[in-house]
Amino acid sequence: MTRLDAATDEWDLTADACDGPRELLLEPREVPLGGVRAMAVHRSLPQRDLPTVGAWCFFDRFGPQEALMRVEPHPHIGLQTVTWPLVGEVRHRDSIDSDVTISRGVLNIMTSGRGISHSEYSVGDDPIPLDALQLWIALPESRRHGGPDFERHADLPTLRLPALEGADADATVVVGELGDVVSPATVYTPIVGAEVVLAPGSRVRIPFRRDWEYAIAAVEGDLVAHAGRAGEPTALGALDLLYLGVNRDGIEVSTIGGAMFFLLGGEPFADDLVMWWNFVGRDHDEIVEAREEWEAGSERFGHVVTHGDERIPAPPMPQVRLTPRRRKV
Repeated sequence: MTRLDAATDEWDLTADACDGPRELLLEPREVPLGGVRAMAVHRSLPQRDLPTVGAWCFFDRFGPQEALMRVEPHPHIGLQTVTWPLVGEVRHRDSIDSDVTISRGVLNIMTSGRGISHSEYSVGDDPIPLDALQLWIALPESRRHGGPDFERHADLPTLRLPALEGADADATVVVGELGDVVSPATVYTPIVGAEVVLAPGSRVRIPFRRDWEYAIAAVEGDLVAHAGRAGEPTALGALDLLYLGVNRDGIEVSTIGGAMFFLLGGEPFADDLVMWWNFVGRDHDEIVEAREEWEAGSERFGHVVTHGDERIPAPPMPQVRLTPRRRKV
């Protein structure tokens, strides 16, 4: 999905390594939208103090709402898009001839490589209930110059999390690996993205790798993370992101009335990132080149199947040169 805001916040991201556990609670921000694509969107990542979690560099939720979504063809470079619907059906079309519809429990993962374009429409001609998570994974140097790809996965594995209190929980491993469970989706860095659903009155422990960094984002219900050294509780509001750092074997989470959250994690991403509009690159000049090629109708981004000339134009570049902004946590 495209960034529907005007890309006025230029994110030049340098992912300094975290050196230990953290308990940093970060609130999402509402993305101001307008026009025919107006939808309620809240952004949990990137944050000014936290540009990435592993290779995860972007986390949006659009919805819940009733909307007629018409996101016209737009470009991407240097990333994978992860679309995880919660409510409603979304039709995805792209420039490598993919034309699929996804709904609850089905993963879309699109690899841009050097360049791809795609569109996203809600199904039907009238507003429908819509709610979904949209995430981006930064591609490493070894893959970001390659060709585009697209995968759809309707049968994802789950990891059973034994309960410390109440009922056991299930974690759907959307991408990457959690415990001994591995998603079938193709990724290019050590990573995990998982949806965890907690029954009312339950408390479970989530296993971590000590050399990875992690964060959790609340999606629904009441959620408490027991992440401090003495198990001190931290309550998360809707779409709050709790950054947990590295050097943990796991954390405990609990709920009173039931909850759903999304787990992000992975090996800390070492490369500097310049992220602007729908592009994830390494420097200012690379972003300028990609923008110019999109505006010129370059074959680099192809043509989205079954579309005509409709497309989203790139916003103007900022008046200053994009320079790195280092993480502060």
